[in-house]
Amino acid sequence: MTNLVVKLAENIGTMGVKSAYGEPVTIDGVTILPVALVQFGFGGGIEGDGDPDAEAGSASSSGGGGGGLSVPVGAYVTENGRARFEPNLIALLAVGIPFLWVAGHTVSRVIRAFKR
Repeated sequence: MTNLVVKLAENIGTMGVKSAYGEPVTIDGVTILPVALVQFGFGGGIEGDGDPDAEAGSASSSGGGGGGLSVPVGAYVTENGRARFEPNLIALLAVGIPFLWVAGHTVSRVIRAFKR
């Protein structure tokens, strides 16, 4: 288990910007660089029985887990020497609609509180 954790830490630690920006692709003279929002999480633990006289490794357990999320937010498109960002509209709507609902709900609560 220890070797797996060390390998994961090494691989994710070296990814950095590479995980958020994809490899550039050139199609018909247009260069496209995909961009994503990337998040990783890992955890692990060991549980023992608390008996100091117990043999090492008896009545103890360990475990771990992890996960990741990658949301494509858009792409940088370079054409004729000019670069522009083109957002992924589906991802923008998926993030924007809940944000607007929460913001509207919060503003209505603040207004209601000031009226009292």
